[in-house]
Amino acid sequence: MKISIIGTGYVGLVSGTCFAEMGIETSCLDIDEKKIENLKKGIMPIWEPGLEQMVTRNYEKGRLSFTNEIAESIKGAEACFIAVGTPPDEDGSADLQYVLSVAKEIGQNMQDYLVIITKSTVPVGTAEKVRKIVKKELKKRNSDIEFDVASNPEFLKEGDAIEDCLHPDRIVVGTDSERANKIIDRLYKPFVLNGHPIIYMDIPSAELTKYTANAMLATKISFMNDIANFCEKVGADINSIRKGIGSDKRIGPYFIYAGTGYGGSCFPKDVKAIIKTADENNHSLEILKSVEAVNDRQKEVLFHKAMKHFDGDIKGKTFAMWGLSFKPNTDDMREAPALVLIDLLTKQGAKVIGYDPVAIEEAKRRIGNKIEYIQNPYDAIKDADALFLVTEWTEFRVLNYPLLEKMKGKVIFDGRNIYDPDEVRSKGYTYYSIGRK
Repeated sequence: MKISIIGTGYVGLVSGTCFAEMGIETSCLDIDEKKIENLKKGIMPIWEPGLEQMVTRNYEKGRLSFTNEIAESIKGAEACFIAVGTPPDEDGSADLQYVLSVAKEIGQNMQDYLVIITKSTVPVGTAEKVRKIVKKELKKRNSDIEFDVASNPEFLKEGDAIEDCLHPDRIVVGTDSERANKIIDRLYKPFVLNGHPIIYMDIPSAELTKYTANAMLATKISFMNDIANFCEKVGADINSIRKGIGSDKRIGPYFIYAGTGYGGSCFPKDVKAIIKTADENNHSLEILKSVEAVNDRQKEVLFHKAMKHFDGDIKGKTFAMWGLSFKPNTDDMREAPALVLIDLLTKQGAKVIGYDPVAIEEAKRRIGNKIEYIQNPYDAIKDADALFLVTEWTEFRVLNYPLLEKMKGKVIFDGRNIYDPDEVRSKGYTYYSIGRK
């Protein structure tokens, strides 16, 4: 069985590699020639634990190939996944230009029956747009080649994507064809031997399922951050509240940690997109509009704590920042809270010295010399007036107090609530966190 994956970004590369790992012949396509040549050499465009080794192994075994030619990629394939980016447009809607461009090229080059599957996160109605474009291109060729379209949204977590892909807790598929169902069943059979289901539904429902899932998780995060800020007003502790509600099976323990807000490639983009789609259909998603507003404010919370601590004047201050990526185990800085904090601090005349285990190069690409970069966390704090913990990498979990003495200001702003307040204060530090006494 052969499949084609169009797009070697986060979703396409991880998905294609995992299909190859299961013994499926997989051709990954990208228009970026340098990226394709790098992949053939084992050079990854993203940082994801375990990905480099898996790509190299499957490429060497011949199960995984890379190309710039769409005709080569889809030749002999039974299914073709569209996994290109859908960045937010200026109005917040998902930009479908890359998805629809791929659909056009598929229609121009396909030679046999193909299941065309949107893996990209797309709004309701996208599959039908893909279908119309492919039909139009086939008609131009006077071709009657049959094809089907399907929706198969991904639910990968950055930093744990390989495990999520190889052992999914569910696979959502939207189709309207029994022939497509059989191919997708065979394609995913190796992934569901753990008993977790393939959930079939209509195509619009599958397209909306992904947005709804991310919107729900974003809602939990913003809700807890809102409650955390309320805790500070009344002297309550958000960590105690989290334990109290997390033990309720109806709520669960996941995504109820207070912090500096959500970022990344999915939640901000998808919340904006579902709000926009609803507005276009004369329905206002008021809860999600509040979720977005709360998250925007939460990214500024450490800045306001710092301004209050320093009596409104941080000009000339030096701040160390631990963590630049939007979450641990990734170098992704899209919509990262660190970017907002850096912008606010530097606009007030402060100097920021940043450290991150893997995201320094990505930070340089995004913000250049706006901050200084250091390759060791305890070198970053030397002579700093305060430390900001922004991303909860495991190497930050235990403070080395003798090394911490390099810091001049003895002030810690913990944006992820990973330190014990009593312990930190007993060492002589002023300590701020989110929603705790």
